[in-house]
Amino acid sequence: MTSPKVVLFICVGNSGRSQMAEAIFNANPPEGWVAISAGTKPAAAVNPRTGAMLRELGLDLPPHPPQLLTSEMMDRARVRVTMGCLDDSSCPARLKTLEVRDWALPDPAHLDEGGFRQVRDRIARLVKGLRTELVISDRRATPLPGSHPR
Repeated sequence: MTSPKVVLFICVGNSGRSQMAEAIFNANPPEGWVAISAGTKPAAAVNPRTGAMLRELGLDLPPHPPQLLTSEMMDRARVRVTMGCLDDSSCPARLKTLEVRDWALPDPAHLDEGGFRQVRDRIARLVKGLRTELVISDRRATPLPGSHPR
């Protein structure tokens, strides 16, 4: 059996945006794909509003606390998506040399409930588009732009 192809969602704290993206992607992943998430400076815990926002969509948090982005995660990922951490000083220089997609999402931790929902809903739309792109790409069996070929 082959190992799944990985989408890696990256943010600073791994407590909001990347956790939501992982949960939304893994709720209905394209065949053969799985998402993981990590942070460049993981928070001590997931933002409590993240779980509440996911529950509004009928989803649960990923089964891991905020975790540190590792070289192994970066190497294993076929697609790497940053949530806006590329301009943060905690972003590893090596990540900046890899092909990534940056969704440039605001950190919802500093937003009111409506703003947090707007970020969540934008993530859901972006994840849906990514899923569609991966399915089409798998059908064509050609590398994705911004992906890491294996």
